[in-house]
Amino acid sequence: MSREILVAMTEADVIAKCQAAKVGVSAIERIPAGGVRLVCMSARGAETMRKTFKVHLIDGTVIREKLRSDRPLW
Repeated sequence: MSREILVAMTEADVIAKCQAAKVGVSAIERIPAGGVRLVCMSARGAETMRKTFKVHLIDGTVIREKLRSDRPLW
C-alpha cells in the first residue's frame, strides 16, 4: 500500500486533520493545479487518512513542482 495521498484541500487543513488523527507526516507539498501531495509515515496512517479524506481525494496523476533547478547548484 502506498503512503502517498493526493488531496484537494489546503496544506493547513491536511496538517490539522493528520494531527487530529495522530498520523505522522513524512512529507507534504503543494500541487500547482491545487491541492497537496501528502506522504504519511506509515501505510496504516495513510489508510486512515484515505478514509478521512474520502471525498477530497484526487484521482490519477498530477504535475508536481520541481524541487531543484535544472542547473547544478555550484
